[in-house]
Amino acid sequence: MYKIRDKIILMISAFVLSFCIVNNSYAIAPAGSLDYEGIDVSNWQGFIDYTEVRNAGIDIVYIKASQGSNIKDHYFETNYQNAKAAGLKVGFYHFLTATTEEEAVEEANFFASVITGKTPDCKLVLDYEIFGGADVTTINQIAETFMSTVQEITGKEIILYSDLSNAQDVFGTDLAEKYELWIAYYGNYNNLSHYQTSWTEYIGVQFSDTGNIDGISGDVDRDLFTVDILLDEENITEIQSTGTMTTDFNTELIYYTVQSGNTLGEIAAMYGTTAQQIADLNGIANINLIYPGERLRIHTNSTVNGSESRQMNEIIYTVERGNTLSQIARAYNVTVESLVELNNITNPNLIYPGEKIKIKGSDSDFLNSVTSTNNEYYIVKSGDTLYSIARMYGITVTQILQNNSISNPNLIFPGQRIRI
Repeated sequence: MYKIRDKIILMISAFVLSFCIVNNSYAIAPAGSLDYEGIDVSNWQGFIDYTEVRNAGIDIVYIKASQGSNIKDHYFETNYQNAKAAGLKVGFYHFLTATTEEEAVEEANFFASVITGKTPDCKLVLDYEIFGGADVTTINQIAETFMSTVQEITGKEIILYSDLSNAQDVFGTDLAEKYELWIAYYGNYNNLSHYQTSWTEYIGVQFSDTGNIDGISGDVDRDLFTVDILLDEENITEIQSTGTMTTDFNTELIYYTVQSGNTLGEIAAMYGTTAQQIADLNGIANINLIYPGERLRIHTNSTVNGSESRQMNEIIYTVERGNTLSQIARAYNVTVESLVELNNITNPNLIYPGEKIKIKGSDSDFLNSVTSTNNEYYIVKSGDTLYSIARMYGITVTQILQNNSISNPNLIFPGQRIRI
């Protein structure tokens, strides 16, 4: 009798154990304790006081380094220098726009170019959300190509950032077996245990895109990380890239409204580009034909690497060796004349390292990316979500819903015009 009872108990125990194992395989959970408070930032946050950020309890800051094959985030250098100086642990991410494996290799090399010479504390990150209508197989091949190339040329580990939907339906188990996951899930991230993805664990969770942190004006993404997000101690070294390097960085995409009397050549000279490049970007067939009021998209080629600080309502830029006043003016989308007047400069051709230059207006440093895009439209492509579009433009899904009176955030369609 006791033998029969013992067999029954063993059978019940085995059944319960197998049930738990099966169900746990369908759950996604943190790889360990979520001990590290984090934020992720880009030029959309403008100038950040990282001492205040650290004092607010933040441990890790992920900084956008680059996008596509030629856009270096305008605030990358400043964010890196100031976050490091404040004693924060730093990581870098790249926003991928590739549609082929060849483009993925190009973007991997560009990302490596941007972060070469820097010393990250955290694993590198691929942010891949805009698929351009590619099928799932192609998407996974592009992701794998980018990530393996970055690891090869930088010697640093890389992980994937993804929202829950793409982690479930797009990114496959082959990627999950090779690369760890940082997942975006707004709200109670403990509910992730109810979902099946290609991963069973995540090492970071982005739980809000409307965080409020001292030292940052406006919203910022909030994150929690496990210790696995950190590079091994022996691998926290300066990146020495062996990839194809480039110094031709387009620091940002800006918008210029044509004034009466402007020519494309004059505008190009102001922003360190060419008339043909502007024409190609804007679909202009005749470079001699533009008209007042026309809004032009321009990739700027200027970058300044001096330090910044904020005093009252002004940005203070500290001149670095090699800077010119016209270069600084282009980087901040202001005129040389305004800098001369504001700073009482007698000779605009004579500035020196260490000199403090006031930049007019508290928000002039990111006028190009925020104010100028108030009337910009994005045409929805197959595979797009409001979440991926919001991430691309550095705004929240709520803002897009409000700008477009969209009632169902899960229902958009290819060809739809979305006002940013």
